[in-house]
Amino acid sequence: MSKRTIEEIMDELRNRSRLSQGDKPEESAAKRYDCPKCKDELGFIERRGTMEVWVSCACREWRKAQKLLKSSEITEQFKNLNFAQFKTKGKHQSVKEAYECAVEYVQAYRDIRESRKNSIALLGRPGSGKTHLLTAAANELMRKLFVPVLYFPFVEGFNDLKQDFSLLEDKLNRMKQVEVLFLDDLFKPVGGRPRATEWQIEQTYAVVNYRYLNHKPIMLSSELSVEEIVSIDEALGTRLVEMCQDFLVIVNGSSFGINHRLEGMV
Repeated sequence: MSKRTIEEIMDELRNRSRLSQGDKPEESAAKRYDCPKCKDELGFIERRGTMEVWVSCACREWRKAQKLLKSSEITEQFKNLNFAQFKTKGKHQSVKEAYECAVEYVQAYRDIRESRKNSIALLGRPGSGKTHLLTAAANELMRKLFVPVLYFPFVEGFNDLKQDFSLLEDKLNRMKQVEVLFLDDLFKPVGGRPRATEWQIEQTYAVVNYRYLNHKPIMLSSELSVEEIVSIDEALGTRLVEMCQDFLVIVNGSSFGINHRLEGMV
């Protein structure tokens, strides 16, 4: 097969660009394509002086972010959460500190991602916005830094795995290998007691220990205190504390002023 010249390649790209436009009115391009600028070709012909060059479209970054969001297993509703939506006015000081911690974590991520203390933990009272803040941080990492994140809600995640053990090995491997693992509601209490079966502890430890040894970041939320997590399993708890110690906030205080679900109630 003979090699094509640059001129032949440019002619083909030019023809593809013309064909993609067809005879339809330009104003309908937004409806026909995800990216009207490049007509979903991931690039376009641009004249620079006397030359025509193929330019990569900025939508490549948007598409990469969308792919990361889709594979993150964050729900459609949570994919829209951001820091701007989180209100700190009138909230307990610890809620404000949690907000600042999450924002600072995203800002510092590139510098700390390979260090031992590369993780974040927001612990404490339910309804205080821990999941919102960490989801907002995860969305920023994916959209702006193109960092892969995997969301794992502790209770629902393990319930799903118990119903279909054929998924276990693949899921645990993803949890170990993904760049950032978001563990939500670790050991979530039921009836005032932490939810932590021996099997759950064993699987969680396997994931956390792998990530600890390989310096892979974890984003962690839990209603439990540091002491309670360590008391469930010391090896697991101390690893998490060491990884998160530079970005760790305990949200405490009265439910009124902390729990956003009680706003407006006396």
